[in-house]
Amino acid sequence: MSQPFSEIPISPSSGPPGLMNGQGEDHTKISPEDYATTFVMFTSRLILSEKKLLNATSLAFGALLSPGREIDPSPPAIQRDPARCEKCGAYPNLYSRLTPVSGQWQCMLCQKINSSNGEYRPAGANDLHNWPELVSPVVDFMDAGSWRPGFVPVADSTVAAAPVVLVIDESLEEPLLQHLQSSLHSFLDSLGPSTRIGIITYGKTVSIYDLSETALAAADVIPGDVAPSHELLKMLIYGTGIYLMPIHTCLGVAHTIVSSLRPYSGNLREAGRPRCLGTAVDVALALIQGPSTQIMAKRSGGNSHVLVCAAGPNTLGPGSLPQFENHPNYAYIEANSIKYMERLGRKARLSDTAVDVLCAGTCPVRAVTLEPLVKASGGVMVLHDDFGEAFGLNLQRSFTRAGGLRATLEVRCSEGIGVSSVIGPGQDASSDAAESFGREPAVALRMMSVEEHQGFALSMQLTSNFHDDYAYFQFVVRYTGTFQARITRVITVRLPVTTSVSKYLTGINPEAAAVLIAKRTALEAKSMADAAELRFSVDQRLKDIRSRFGPRAGAPPFPREITKLAEALFHLRRGPLLGSIVGHEDERLVIRNIFLQASYELALRMVVPRVYLFHDNGSFEAVPAYNLAMQSQTALILDHGTDVHIWLGHELCQDEKRNVVAFSACKEFVREITETRFPVPRMLTFKEGSSQARYLQARLIPAHDDPPYEQESRFPQLRELTPEQRARLKVKFVKTDEPSLTVWMKSLKL
Repeated sequence: MSQPFSEIPISPSSGPPGLMNGQGEDHTKISPEDYATTFVMFTSRLILSEKKLLNATSLAFGALLSPGREIDPSPPAIQRDPARCEKCGAYPNLYSRLTPVSGQWQCMLCQKINSSNGEYRPAGANDLHNWPELVSPVVDFMDAGSWRPGFVPVADSTVAAAPVVLVIDESLEEPLLQHLQSSLHSFLDSLGPSTRIGIITYGKTVSIYDLSETALAAADVIPGDVAPSHELLKMLIYGTGIYLMPIHTCLGVAHTIVSSLRPYSGNLREAGRPRCLGTAVDVALALIQGPSTQIMAKRSGGNSHVLVCAAGPNTLGPGSLPQFENHPNYAYIEANSIKYMERLGRKARLSDTAVDVLCAGTCPVRAVTLEPLVKASGGVMVLHDDFGEAFGLNLQRSFTRAGGLRATLEVRCSEGIGVSSVIGPGQDASSDAAESFGREPAVALRMMSVEEHQGFALSMQLTSNFHDDYAYFQFVVRYTGTFQARITRVITVRLPVTTSVSKYLTGINPEAAAVLIAKRTALEAKSMADAAELRFSVDQRLKDIRSRFGPRAGAPPFPREITKLAEALFHLRRGPLLGSIVGHEDERLVIRNIFLQASYELALRMVVPRVYLFHDNGSFEAVPAYNLAMQSQTALILDHGTDVHIWLGHELCQDEKRNVVAFSACKEFVREITETRFPVPRMLTFKEGSSQARYLQARLIPAHDDPPYEQESRFPQLRELTPEQRARLKVKFVKTDEPSLTVWMKSLKL
């Protein structure tokens, strides 16, 4: 069975006088290292020089790359062709050394001296700002061949936006349908006037709505139990109906179509209702592609989108599944369904179309068969409780998220450093690289798109002992931007090399290391049984770290410098990725795949939840994620990446005025911290003592039975409570067998 995201194995790759260092004052007025970390976060600020020690340790070394991040100030844009190293293909950067007289520059990766054709001839360090690539660790080169002279980017409303086709499940009960209609009306009103829209519904048949009919909702209907033939699609596209129109010309009829949707009237249970999802998506792709004479290699506005609004599994037509999993041929049918959906996703990718599947309701959607469609097309899959507010926001952000097309990623490292594996939304492209240099990059990938919420986890190792003072890394992303300019983003990082283990430990970034370990672990967690085994592997990893880095004289068994790593991995064991918080396999699969392609910030929140404590002055204080934060006199916000919870204490709720103020402040704060997040997290609100409060408590580390000194060490805010408040806090928790972090670490002798 193919998996939605796979590990991409990469084979590890194996100053003259008169040179001036290119590093100058950074345009961002922050250090180059800090600016680079907004795009790439290494697990350590240092790298060990000894191959045996760095490669053998369970302290994973590597980088977390978020190439599509949008920051302010943005990287310098350079409208000329970049120079390249003739030997390894690297780009000149702030760590390159220059010969001002001749304009030659020395590659920091392979040490080759290259010509710049007289370009780099600064009179002094102050002149380096004429070449942004020599002063900034991150730059964007605009391909001169694709840049149009005199072209000025204009407002999105005047650009012909890529089309979007709504593919709507029509087998919905009345409550779900009402929420869906409300969300769809809001989505239509949010579209730019030039956006071309199409509407398709599917059930037993596929209905393709004619948007040229202004007085009523009219549709052409085709069978859903078989794949549409070429002749049928040709008749549809060349017929009299108009199925894709700019929203400013058809907004009224689009609203009429949405309002005309009716609830399911049959008597079949949800999982058994006919849903020809595969046929409907195939028709949507045909509409986007259009007549052969209209196919263009370039489209303004980026990706086209197919947005599937589903409330159940694909049960009819190509790629469908039997109603019951005990069907004698279920495994064979499921394998064929996965293959079909993957082919459909690749077909979408060829037309620069992303298929996003947004599900809602309580019926299982058999995510294992829909995920290949999403993965191959570069889309996303999200589950919702209903078609309400979170669904509506995801619908809008799914369409409006910025992304680059036809993207590639290359990674180059200093000689002696290799990339052993990459986890993220890409495919190995080392065999079809367009460029040829004497030394190939450590990584060459095809990316589905370049988006802010995406990220890659790169595991690295030494191929030999490292003897230089610094190690260099260069990450290069090439993609076609919104205005069809070909952009090359170059990110360059330098790390000091040390022979001291103690110095290396002080340079460890525990949160980044935890995310890299979590991604490598979650990649293997394909089922509940796998998750149970991997929880044990996390324990063994920490024991191995203890054996290699401790104990030291006068120090605890586990290195104090990376205690936060143990805490983060304890969250990993208990959380939705490996723990039992998530029950259904659909939800587990979707969360796992969101995590595997998530940017560093989102991935960190999915591993280690962040808790905010509300104060009466309207401020919020970030506190450790322990159940000791559940204090009855206040309110809490728990941010776990894909889920956000608001918890209102019992004493707070008794004061109606304080309760209203606190709840309003919490909702506004949640809106601020999730304003640009995609997918939009599910938000739950509950009071202390309610049955739903267990959802929050299950994500917090239990520490109520720890000794007082341990509690204060891990949760310093306790010192602000009175003895009476601390006593009430301790007695309100129910006794369980679940260990605290302290007990768990002692059981492992850490």
